[in-house]
Amino acid sequence: MSNPINESTILLVDDETDITDMIEEVLLQDGFRHIYKANCGQAAVDICKQNDPDVIVLDVMLPDIDGIEVCRKIRSFTYAPILFLSSKNDDVDKILGLSCGGDDYITKPFSPRELVFRIKAQLRRLQYNRSDQSTHTNTIEAGTLVADTDACCVTCSGKLLDLTAREFKMLLYFMENPGKIISKEHLYEQVWGELSAVCDNTIMVHIRHLREKIEDDASHPTKIITVKGLGYRFAKPTGKQA
Repeated sequence: MSNPINESTILLVDDETDITDMIEEVLLQDGFRHIYKANCGQAAVDICKQNDPDVIVLDVMLPDIDGIEVCRKIRSFTYAPILFLSSKNDDVDKILGLSCGGDDYITKPFSPRELVFRIKAQLRRLQYNRSDQSTHTNTIEAGTLVADTDACCVTCSGKLLDLTAREFKMLLYFMENPGKIISKEHLYEQVWGELSAVCDNTIMVHIRHLREKIEDDASHPTKIITVKGLGYRFAKPTGKQA
């Protein structure tokens, strides 16, 4: 019986063809058949628009557009998981990659088998989310915020918010758990997944960006509240949903 995960489409983006060839070979050995390759940023964007890949492996250093900008462009039309490849092992670069919409960050040199394992982990999570959609309502409301789980978008007082995929996942999780104190570790598990390399600064960056988009005054938040030493709490809306 065929594995539905192996029917997924994967895009590999790196200007070093020996790297994309090596990853492709391991993916083929593992049963994947729908693989696209690009050696520059613009080609990656074009392939994403034309073929809607399920997972994207994206090098940070590209000859025309750097991977961070490619990620931003891709995030304007797809929420497919993006796994960054980089020769830089600096926390600042990791935070930048994850905060712009990336889902994982892998430092070169890397094990091709580990990369395939991480790809499959993202695909399993994606498959679970898709199969679980039928058990959720299409929209979730929290005061002035309304999340459309089918369209992966949120409006605030009727205005569409410009959210990255990671920001959407985090805000949706908060909206699904109003009033609960959520630790940073729990956010790691629920939003990033246990395989992702994240740190406290990454969480803080995403929280700050979310507050700037949903709070009346981001410096004095009333929706996403910091609970010192414990994590964060999404305030229960007052009125009929209280």
